[in-house]
Amino acid sequence: MRRCYECSTLNKGIDKGGELTVQPKEDLSTRETILHLFKTNDELTAKELTDRLNITSMAVRRHIDALERDGFIEARTIRQPMGRPTATYHLTERSNVLFPNKYHTVALDLLDELVQETGEDMVERLFERRKEKLFKRYSSVMENKSFHEKVSLLAELQNDNGYMVEWKQIGQDDYELVEYNCPISQIANQYNHACQCELQLFESLLEAEISRPDCLAQGGRKCLYKIQKRAQES
Repeated sequence: MRRCYECSTLNKGIDKGGELTVQPKEDLSTRETILHLFKTNDELTAKELTDRLNITSMAVRRHIDALERDGFIEARTIRQPMGRPTATYHLTERSNVLFPNKYHTVALDLLDELVQETGEDMVERLFERRKEKLFKRYSSVMENKSFHEKVSLLAELQNDNGYMVEWKQIGQDDYELVEYNCPISQIANQYNHACQCELQLFESLLEAEISRPDCLAQGGRKCLYKIQKRAQES
């Protein structure tokens, strides 16, 4: 099974409310405190973190290295009039996923209002337009690629959008693609047309027969896509 998602990031998970949260680990409280300090300060040095946390500089360095490696913080070098330059650290845009948000609540409220005003057909049309937009974007990348390459690219593209994808070839023209996370799960749970559009998008991009026996929005533990290349018309 080929994993497209990064396994080295901080331990994260989805809570019951659909929020992306940091999951328990032996040094979780220290890591959470460091993230909070970065969030509430523009920049911090390793020494400032050491002083505030009252832990060893080696322990702070270990956390900084992990956060920097995973792209959640980045360094800025400040040159001093005398002595060695000082490195300060600040959060990156990518770190936003580590903090609570209510994006899905806002989106659902807006969709609910749209249904009240115009009916559910309008919401379905929005999902159809999104599907068409994604098809244009993805198909340009897949142009002139083999079937195998298209499946691989689809997995990579979905992973870039946060779906935590694995895929594998199980036959000459048969594949399985698994999504372990759905960034729009809260919306898809209420508006299942989003899931239908994703399935149709995959079928159009890959020119394949695709079934989805397991679906997160329908209570499954993952979205499992069984992909079979369509026979060429003679």
